[in-house]
Formats: sequence, C-alpha cells, structure tokens
Amino acid sequence: MGPLILIRHGQSLWNEENRFTGWVNVDLTDKGREEARKAGLILRYSGLDFTHSEVFVSPLKRAKETCAIVLEHLGLSLEPREDINFVERYYGDLTGRCKEEVVKEYCTAQVQRWRRSYREAPPKLPLNPDDPDDPRNQPPFRDSPLRNIQTESLADVVNRVQFVYEAEIVSLRNAGKTVVLIAHGNTNRALIKLALDLSEQEIESVELPTGVPVIVTNREWALVSDL
Repeated sequence: MGPLILIRHGQSLWNEENRFTGWVNVDLTDKGREEARKAGLILRYSGLDFTHSEVFVSPLKRAKETCAIVLEHLGLSLEPREDINFVERYYGDLTGRCKEEVVKEYCTAQVQRWRRSYREAPPKLPLNPDDPDDPRNQPPFRDSPLRNIQTESLADVVNRVQFVYEAEIVSLRNAGKTVVLIAHGNTNRALIKLALDLSEQEIESVELPTGVPVIVTNREWALVSDL
C-alpha cells in the first residue's frame, strides 16, 4: 500500500491572530509560505517515491497556495484534484472570534472540548442568506451542498471526508501510489482516524502543526519536520 502524506496548510493570517478560521478564506502569512517551502523540500529529500503520485487539495486559498509552493519545491508538475469535502471544519458561532475572548466567555475546558473532542460541536450559527460576510454565501460554499451546515464536530468532518477517502484515496494507495493531500488541521485529523481506524479517544489527542508533512502508512502516522 502506498503512503498517504498529509500537510496542514502553512500559517494563515488568522492562525497568527489566534482566531477560529474554519471556512473563512484567509491568506497565508510570510511564515506560512516559508513553512510550505520547507515542507516541499522535506518531501523532496525524504526518499519517498513520487513518480506515481496523486495530489488532492482543499479549495480554500490557504491550502491551494501551500499546495502550489510544496509542489514547486518538491519538483512535481501535477494538477492537484480539488474537493470541497476537504475544507476545514465549520466553527459555527465561533467563526472569526479570537480564542482568548472565547475562553473568557465560556472557560478553558469548554473551549478545549470544542477544539479537540470528537463529538462536541461549537454553538450553531444559522445561515443568513443576506449576509455577504458569511463564508457560506461565498465561493466555494455558495453553490455547495455544504452551504446549510450550521456547525461541525470532528465526527461530522469524518463523515463528509469518508466517502472520498474510501472511493478514491484507498484505491490509489492500494495500487501502490503515493497520495499527497494538502488541507487543514481537522480534515487531516479525520483522515488519520480513517486510515488507521483510531478510536475517538485516540484521535482527540492528535494535534497537527501548520506546514509539517505527516506520513501515514498502514500501521502508524508520523510528523516529518527535519530535512
């Protein structure tokens, strides 16, 4: 079975500001671009075979820019396959809020449950079709079946990526191909759970840094942070 390589996008502007981002389409910082460059070089000199590989990417621009930088420095001229199911989880009413402010309002333990637990979702935010600032009223969500989602837990993210994982990624890996997917923290956590059949408790402890490749085999996952 071929390896699955997951990369969380490089640091974004809202990562830097410590805000809940979710579906808001923010840009990378200069640090995020440097993280993407380093990730590409790490993979280039990792010893992995990219001769027969497929690349998937989230349609959010922080992931797409990370993907372009990684592929450039990896030396691959592949056209990545975009899939909206690989977008970050939707944080509902927490979207755009500073995490420190949310902790003051709800307490540290509650915010940690929203961020790391498997089944607990943040407070819902009903769709306002007249609000142009709602990311669900903007591409790529405006014409998507995901548009009416009001909030998501990690379990919800697992459910929406599972079909694509089983229908496409598993078959590619079974054919011996290396699969690279550049997306988001919670999307990648969901894929690690599916690939390794982790329990709810095991996946709750998984936290992925920005811009660091994760190599998933059929037995384990590991961060690769050094050249």
